Amino acid sequence: MVFNTGAALLDAIVLAVVSTETEGTYGYRITQDVRQVLEVSESTLYPVLRRLQKDECLMVYDREFAGRNRRYYKITEKGSVQLQLYQQEWKSYSSKITKLFEGGAGK
Repeated sequence: MVFNTGAALLDAIVLAVVSTETEGTYGYRITQDVRQVLEVSESTLYPVLRRLQKDECLMVYDREFAGRNRRYYKITEKGSVQLQLYQQEWKSYSSKITKLFEGGAGK
């Protein structure tokens, strides 16, 4: 991708991915889902997950899988509200950019 991805957009994408799983999802799966739309490394993603947890947008719990613990991330009520704000902002922002690209700026 030729465009830089800011922290807010990455937060929004991660929250959107996590919100699709009612029981939560684990880090590797989140990375794979995010990579379907954006190239991101695990070393980039895990700080995002920690920040969203610190901001109380995600809750974290461990579940046993194949004899070891796997860390799961689940969106919180606060995270759902934040995601809705991101979605509203994205619709407005992307609409303006699309108009600009299609020659409709100032019309």
